[in-house]
Amino acid sequence: MAQPFAGPCDRGLIAAAPIARARCALRQRTIVLAACVLASSMAFIDGSALTVALPRLRVFFNAGYDSVQWVLNGYVLALAALTLIGGALGDVYGKARMLALGSISFGLASAACIVAPSIEWLIALRVLQGISAAIVTPSSLALIGAVYPRAERNRAIGVWAAASALTTAGGPVLGGWLTETFGWQWVFAINPLLALIAVGLLSAAPADRHERRRFDLPGAAILAVALAALAWALGAIGPQGAGERGLAVVAAVLGVLALAGYALWERANVHPMTPPRLTRNRAFVGLNTATLLLYCGLSIMFFLLSFDLIDRRHLTPTGAGLVLLPFTLGMGLLSRPFGAAADRIGARILLICGPLGAAAAFALLALGKEASLIVGVLAPVALLGVSFATLVTPLTAVVLSSLGDADEGLASGVNNAVARIAQMAGIALAAGFASYAAGYRAAFFAAAAMALAAAAIAMVLLPRGKRRRKS
Repeated sequence: MAQPFAGPCDRGLIAAAPIARARCALRQRTIVLAACVLASSMAFIDGSALTVALPRLRVFFNAGYDSVQWVLNGYVLALAALTLIGGALGDVYGKARMLALGSISFGLASAACIVAPSIEWLIALRVLQGISAAIVTPSSLALIGAVYPRAERNRAIGVWAAASALTTAGGPVLGGWLTETFGWQWVFAINPLLALIAVGLLSAAPADRHERRRFDLPGAAILAVALAALAWALGAIGPQGAGERGLAVVAAVLGVLALAGYALWERANVHPMTPPRLTRNRAFVGLNTATLLLYCGLSIMFFLLSFDLIDRRHLTPTGAGLVLLPFTLGMGLLSRPFGAAADRIGARILLICGPLGAAAAFALLALGKEASLIVGVLAPVALLGVSFATLVTPLTAVVLSSLGDADEGLASGVNNAVARIAQMAGIALAAGFASYAAGYRAAFFAAAAMALAAAAIAMVLLPRGKRRRKS
């Protein structure tokens, strides 16, 4: 994944996958599940481990925040623009085959990142990683859904979710230790070995059914241009000359025009990535807007906090990784219980309380900049982990249910793409705010406002649910 945490609708991608025609033995299914978990783990570990390596990376290349943001956003740009096409490639050429190809490509790009001679080369290689991840992510999730019968999918999803939580939680600590001991380059050294093991295990995958699909490559290209221009404009926020301000305005206008062009293209295209009929579904649009706001705020936190912990509070990279543990552990350990609570009391109250808790956590991070580590960082980060655990599973459920059963896969894919676009916007905003002396506080107050807006959307859109009576 692009972000250092599981996406809001990743489980939905598994649940929506059609079952393969060939039946698999239990041992075969287990091997395939292990391969899919390892392939997904590459992106989880890469994303969470790189977070704490960014300050050392910036010093190594003597780069500014505007350049460093593209080490993250180059990856996210490719992933956001191409994920839906990556899923279609798996349908056409076989999920296991495309997963193996994507894993090899991701591993090779990671190995090249280790020896990148400049930040420009590193950004280009991160784009290649993003392209590979756009194949790996949907293929691995869909392959799990394809080989497991519906009656056994919950167990498989549970294994995948637990592995995702463990790798995400361990990523910052492992990344901090590698960065501190060997250098930031070694964060990327984890992936080639995982890729080789995953490809070896995929030899056990059954023959997959193939479907005829069209690829909306022009749509993906237009969307990539729009996102890149808008991210560049957001990242250019900050003190600058008149010429740079002019370029930022031009980039913003280009991004908006490209988004309008994308909307027109999708309306005219026979096989669109995002069918225009989705915009007529008020609940679906509103819930994806809430996703955009929440994950944008979360990405602001991950980008700024690592620099604050290492550059200003003078923690080691390993120490910074440990500070992020309360968030990842909260997400990993509490998402399932809160999902069960949503079944009992309804999603509405959790999708209001979760964003409100997130808003409080962001505000506490802003106000606690000069406070002690426990009060100013650890307590708000733990609250943020509990808040996101409160909202992620209900958000997945209501997004999937906002469309019909036949569109579950589409709903999952679009919501994942929205979460990645949110990450891109959040990183760009954080990089822009970082150039101001008061940017840290301003960015977190902006994140708090986004979370409050998400809570308001849930309050307006979702009907009051009746409590389920205990029998």
